[in-house]
Amino acid sequence: MGSRTALVEDLMERFPHVPREAVFKEDLLRGGVAFDPSALSDNEGGEVKPKSYFIFSFDHGTLPELGEAALRRPPEEIILTGGPYDLRRTVVSVRVNPASPYRVAADEDGVLGLYLDGKRISDVGVPPMPEYYRHTLASGKSVMEVAPTIQWGYLIYLTVFRVCQYFGAKEECQYCDINHNWRQHKAAGRPYTGVKDVEEVLEALEIIDRYDTAKASTAYTLTGGAITSKVAGRDEADFYGHYAKAIEERFPGRWIGKVVAQALPRDDVQRFKDYGVQIYHPNYEVWDRRLFELYCPGKERYVGRDEWHKRILDSAEIFGARNVIPNFVAGVEMAEPFGFTTVDEAIASTTEGLRFFMSHGITPRFTTWCPEPTTPLGKANPQGAPLEYHIRLLEAYRATMDDFGLSSPPGYGPPGPGRAVFSVSSFMDSLPAAEPAEESTTV
Repeated sequence: MGSRTALVEDLMERFPHVPREAVFKEDLLRGGVAFDPSALSDNEGGEVKPKSYFIFSFDHGTLPELGEAALRRPPEEIILTGGPYDLRRTVVSVRVNPASPYRVAADEDGVLGLYLDGKRISDVGVPPMPEYYRHTLASGKSVMEVAPTIQWGYLIYLTVFRVCQYFGAKEECQYCDINHNWRQHKAAGRPYTGVKDVEEVLEALEIIDRYDTAKASTAYTLTGGAITSKVAGRDEADFYGHYAKAIEERFPGRWIGKVVAQALPRDDVQRFKDYGVQIYHPNYEVWDRRLFELYCPGKERYVGRDEWHKRILDSAEIFGARNVIPNFVAGVEMAEPFGFTTVDEAIASTTEGLRFFMSHGITPRFTTWCPEPTTPLGKANPQGAPLEYHIRLLEAYRATMDDFGLSSPPGYGPPGPGRAVFSVSSFMDSLPAAEPAEESTTV
């Protein structure tokens, strides 16, 4: 089709019901964006909130391959507005790719813009350094290291276990670079705490609570790698759950508490609920049986796809279906050499999974796949999935929600183009806007 611009404009014309903002956002998330030195941050000493690498690298190169962006971090997120497409406010998680046709740079007046094929297509806003990032813990650790915030400050992301016990080629999920991300940060001499101390987490949250006077932070997520044995003497439910218990005892009702963990047996899920967790994310990763077995070998070996899905349904009896929100990695369905070879096949498979869960009142959400180069699927598929797949998925996702009379899930901020803050996919940007009262800490 010639230029990337022509491809994007063709998709906007073919799928007019998908917000144009989501088309650009998905392309940036799937393929990354380059940064001119004028658009990089001054790390934690500057005025721009820097990228925290909160769990995965979400980059299209290793740190040594990112050039100056490895020394002066890019912003955590960017906001797109205006330009020739008259874009509404769109929050996009930053995924660095020096070879991307998209580039963020300052013009002659110092105003940041997003450029595609050399043409300025929108203004770019960057997140200001939050006051709570300017304060350190008693240990000297930064709040950004212990309790970074994403989604324009909406979500506190607590990766309390920085590695995964699914380890090596026969167990690691084939698209996941959590273990490599840990290794590269340690190799670069960056602080990257493996197991976060619960008292330090509470101390960081106290700093956020004290200085977040606008109460922009609304939810926290507890997450990390899978635990197949024990960490610090605790199994997975108790390990992640004891953080929730401590947070809820210290800050009752301050934030919506969420946990991302494996699909655990009913008794373990009940412990999460008893510890004060409000929303449970037992991610199912990819719907197709064959692809799940190939791409998630550890999960298949330890739990198995059918049991994983059964546990998701069981958890809805404990949390309520609306508060069980499993994630899938959108795009790995089309990863070579085993994935679907046509967009039609991939969308049909993924929609089958959406219909399965939504028919039980469970609303999955998704992260747009970033093909990180140290993962097997990233190495084999540096371009990721076709943009058309991502656009058609947004269309299918909203249609399936409508079929089952479901609304946007809780704990993700407001839905709707120009309002959404969820930054790692466009599913919230593509849903109809809701009244502000619908987003509440009462879930």
